[in-house]
Order: sequence, then structure tokens, then C-alpha cells
Amino acid sequence: MKKWIDRYCRFLAMMMALLLAIMVVLVFGNVVMRYGFNSGITISEELSRWLFVWLTFMGAVVALHEKSHMTMGEVVSALAPLAQRIVRILVLVIMLWITWLIFSGSVSQTQINLDNYAPVTGLSQGWFYGVGVFFAVSTSIILLMDLWDAVRSVNTPSASS
Repeated sequence: MKKWIDRYCRFLAMMMALLLAIMVVLVFGNVVMRYGFNSGITISEELSRWLFVWLTFMGAVVALHEKSHMTMGEVVSALAPLAQRIVRILVLVIMLWITWLIFSGSVSQTQINLDNYAPVTGLSQGWFYGVGVFFAVSTSIILLMDLWDAVRSVNTPSASS
């Protein structure tokens, strides 16, 4: 399963690079068109904003997988090994709960906004709010795997957290 998650995150990283490239072309192209030709790319601002939101959430998934998010490592490392594992499990459970809140709120917002359309692109606003569903599903799988590893390692004294 870890190999699939690694591949998935590599795919997300490639998608992030693609989205960033599209954003650069849209914004730079819009600037050139506005200042050079007194016109513009109509969908540039709206689409760039949507791509930025998706890019941010994809980056959060990859950061969670790579464990590069902020932690209180100094505080936790001062605890005894068993206490470190208990804190790790507690933190993962809290993160799963927060992920559930994001998921349930995003599903509600996506359903509410499916029939609302963006003013410029005409795309369903459901795509905008659906990023929370994507994020919650992706991170819950990673968090559940981490929780499983943390629970399994509680009984083994040589396991490190």
C-alpha cells in the first residue's frame, strides 16, 4: 500500500507542477495582453484562483505523506518513548477527526454549489469546493496507515516513532 501512496504523491507532485505552469502562463499572458495589447485573457483570474486552491490542497497531501508539516518535535522528544507513541496516536486520531470535519463540510458545500456556476468560466462551483473532498479522502488514507503503524508499534519496544 505504501508503494501506491508513494506513486500517488509523485503523480500529485507532477500535477502540481503542471498546474503551476498553467497558472504562470495564464497570469503572465494576461499581464502581457493587458499592458501590451489593451485586452486580456478573460478566464485568467478565475481559473488561476481555482488552480491555486487545488495546488495548495495537493501540496498539503504530499506534505502530509512526506511528514514535512509542522510538529512539536522538541516537546514530544522530551517525553518517554511510550508517552511519545501515545501522543502520536492521539495526534493522529485528532487529525482524522479534523479530516472528517473537512470531508463532511466539503461534501455539503459541493452538493450545495453543484448548480451554481462561476461567472466567467461557467464551470460548476462544485469543482471549487470538491477539492476538500479530494483532500480529505487522500489524507485520511495516509493518516489511517500512519495510525495503524503507530498502534502496531506500541507493543514493540524497539520501534521508533
